[in-house]
Amino acid sequence: MERFVTRCSLLLCITAAASASSQTCDPKEVNDNPWVYVSEMLIGCWTSFIRDDMAEVHILNLNFDATSPKMFTLEMANAKPMNLILTSPDIVYGLYTVNSDVNIYLSTNSTISLHANQHRNNVHKRDFPPQDEELVKWATQTFGGVTSFTTIRNLKTISSTGAQGIKPGPPNCVLKQEDALEKHFIKIETSLSASALKSCSPQPQSPSDEAELHIINIPESSTIRNLSLRVDTKKTSVFLRGPQGTTWTFINPQHTMFGSNNDILLPAIAHRIPPSFTLSSDNAEDVQKKALDHFKASTFTSYTEIRPKDGMILLVLGKNDNSDGISTSVTGTAPEPVIPNTTNSPHQMPLLMQLYTSPDYRSPLDPNTKVQSDKRIYAEISGNTLGGIVLTIKVINCFVRSKGSCPVVKELPFIPEPCSLSSCTNSTRFSFSLDQLQELTSTTWDLECNVKLCYSEKCGAGGRVKRNLEVTHPSLQPSTPPCFDFCLPGVLGIAFGGFLIGVLLIGALWFIRIKTGYPTGLDMSSTAASLPGCPCSGAKRQPVSTNPSPSENSSANASIGSTQSTPTSSMA
Repeated sequence: MERFVTRCSLLLCITAAASASSQTCDPKEVNDNPWVYVSEMLIGCWTSFIRDDMAEVHILNLNFDATSPKMFTLEMANAKPMNLILTSPDIVYGLYTVNSDVNIYLSTNSTISLHANQHRNNVHKRDFPPQDEELVKWATQTFGGVTSFTTIRNLKTISSTGAQGIKPGPPNCVLKQEDALEKHFIKIETSLSASALKSCSPQPQSPSDEAELHIINIPESSTIRNLSLRVDTKKTSVFLRGPQGTTWTFINPQHTMFGSNNDILLPAIAHRIPPSFTLSSDNAEDVQKKALDHFKASTFTSYTEIRPKDGMILLVLGKNDNSDGISTSVTGTAPEPVIPNTTNSPHQMPLLMQLYTSPDYRSPLDPNTKVQSDKRIYAEISGNTLGGIVLTIKVINCFVRSKGSCPVVKELPFIPEPCSLSSCTNSTRFSFSLDQLQELTSTTWDLECNVKLCYSEKCGAGGRVKRNLEVTHPSLQPSTPPCFDFCLPGVLGIAFGGFLIGVLLIGALWFIRIKTGYPTGLDMSSTAASLPGCPCSGAKRQPVSTNPSPSENSSANASIGSTQSTPTSSMA
């Protein structure tokens, strides 16, 4: 019996040890990582400059590590017209394919050897400086400007996508740290040295509802202290470990839980989050166990160990389905970031506004439900958390905008509503009245509010949130005349219409006068005769009729008859 118990205990210990070991993995030096793209933030620029002959001017500065193959391929068969300047401090070899509209310029003492796939005389030698700033000045003086300057480390292949290479903005090239992957007109494929990247994943686990957990570790020997991270997957937890003084910048922290022993910068609200734990060891197993304990997870999706050389690093976290097992490809076709449907920019927290008719906030209104303008409306604005931290949302102002050809904008006063912290986590409540809309005929409005996001007494711009609003007006009194809203275009249209009608009437009267002359009742000669200096004053005046009116004749027939007989007899 004791032997049986001993064997069972030993079996349980072995099983527990095997289970614990299956939760971690041993990273290996690899040339391809299916989860993490690594892109260096190197010197460059991108402008809107284009020559009068519609040719662009691009500069490629090629750098290679000592252990990397110093060979590259240049594919520009479908490129737009361009002047391409190549420079490199290393002895490198390139194979190029270009069209007749692409001209390549090399320095007279260049260490770049180019070989064409076809017989074209597109390569020109010029005496220009190798320094970045001086090269930009030379290109500006020679070609009139620079469309782009791109620094690439360990280039394998660069090809044109056929798109135009200009970017909206200023035409002047100002060199700064940039991500070459943002330049959509070129596709860049580079190779990382094997010693710079280690990766592994634990044994495949059964499917679960847990969020993906990705671990990124920067060893203590690294000199890099600034890294940017872009997450292209939903429902993700990220564990970040780096040397003391490292700063991780989250470009799009939506739908992401994160933890780090370093500072995390959220540019969306211009806030820095202090470390959430301490971990001095950079050992892979220690880091993996700490990540599982921090997120209370049973397993993780991937572990990545990066030893960057210099400069700033951009990490793109997303599934790479195009891995070939040979080289690490950093291309312009990396997965696009997931941008939520919101009025905010991609770098801001997505916000949602919900409306209610009662202060208990229990029954939300359907977006198509009409609300009466004489009722009070209760609103709640909420947002997704950034890495699990609790944010306070503050409403700055609200306004309503009518829909239609003649929009009307009205500022909307509001009153903050009380709310407990448990009920209003990452949300805020307020109420407002639509009384000022009763006098307006429009029934369809857009409700917009500007908010701030606050954390530890520090606030940053949170963007705005919009909501459609259908309004109905209470029945008007029968004696109340309808009220019409006229905007400036309507008033101008009515005035112009009246003026045009007046011109047409005057023209018609003038036409009648030309064809028929003045009517007798409108003859002006009799009036003008009494006016001094009037040329018509000498005209013969017409006799005035003395015939009595019919009313006079009927009222005094006898007297008139006797009066008329006297002059008749005397005239005879």
